Amino acid sequence: MEIDLVGESLKFMVLGMMVVFVFLVILVQVMKLQAKIINKLFPEKAPEVGTTSNSATQGSEHVAAIIAAVTEFRKK
Repeated sequence: MEIDLVGESLKFMVLGMMVVFVFLVILVQVMKLQAKIINKLFPEKAPEVGTTSNSATQGSEHVAAIIAAVTEFRKK
């Protein structure tokens, strides 16, 4: 009788693992399909050529502000 219970438990374990595996495969496929649909409806815009110099200037401004903040914090 105990061997029958072990066999039944192994069947349920394999069935449960297969259900989870199939669910995850379906989930991955749905997410890929969703990404394709979103990219088709809302394509990414290419960055403009003139914005690269502005982003470099903004980056250096951010660095200068961070250095100033750290310097003020260390004074106190």
